Amino acid sequence: MKVAAAGDVHAGGPGDERFAAVFADAARETDLILLAGDLTLHGEPQELAALVDAVRDLETPIVAVLGNHDWHGNRCDELTAELNEAGIRVLDKSSAVFEVGETSVGVAGVKGFVGGFPDSALADFGEPSLRRVYAETSAEVDGLARALDEIASCSVRIALLHYAPTSATLEGEPPGILAFLGSDRLAVPIAQHRPDIVLHGHGHMGTFKGAIGDVPVYNVAQPVIGKDFEVFEL
Repeated sequence: MKVAAAGDVHAGGPGDERFAAVFADAARETDLILLAGDLTLHGEPQELAALVDAVRDLETPIVAVLGNHDWHGNRCDELTAELNEAGIRVLDKSSAVFEVGETSVGVAGVKGFVGGFPDSALADFGEPSLRRVYAETSAEVDGLARALDEIASCSVRIALLHYAPTSATLEGEPPGILAFLGSDRLAVPIAQHRPDIVLHGHGHMGTFKGAIGDVPVYNVAQPVIGKDFEVFEL
C-alpha cells in the first residue's frame, strides 16, 4: 500500500489555489493521505476554505492531527468540526483503522508537545506554569501509548504526530529552540509499541529521516520534503 504524507501545509496563505490539484493527485496515486499538523496559518476556521473544498469529494481516506498553528486561535473544536465534515478524520490522542484491500492499517494520532531532548529537557519541577507544560506533554505521551495499543493488531501501524519525538529529525534546527520542537518523552511509547513508521512535522529546518531504535521516523514538514507530499510504500 502507498501513503502520502505532509505536514505544515498552512492553509490560508499562498499556495491555496494548488490544493485541488495536489490532493487529487495524492488521492489518485495512494491509498491513504496523512497530514502531520499545522493545517492552517493561525488556527482560524475560514483559513480552511480551500483545503476542505479540495478534499470534500475524494474517496481516499485522509487523516490529520492538529499542530501549534492550528491551536493559535484556540478554535480547535471549530476546525475539527469543519475538517470532519469535509471527510478529514482528525485524531487527538486517538486512533483510526482502515481496510486497504486485505490489509488493516492503523493510525495512532497525537499532536505531541514540547519538552526537549537530552541536554535541553524540561523537568517536572519549578513554577506551576512550567509543571503544567510538563503535564501537557505527559498527557500526549499517555495518549500516544493508548492509541498505539488500540491499533496493535493491525497489519500496518503508523504513528502520526506534529511535534518531533526525536532530535534525529531536527538536525539543522537552531539548538536553542529544540525544546520547543518536540520531546523525546514521546519516543517511549514508540519504542515500546514499535509501529512500522512514525511521521511528524513542525521542524521546518530539520532532517527528513531518523529513527527511534529500529523504528523509522520521518519529518514530513513541507519545507523539509521540498514537495507537496512524500509517498511511502508500506
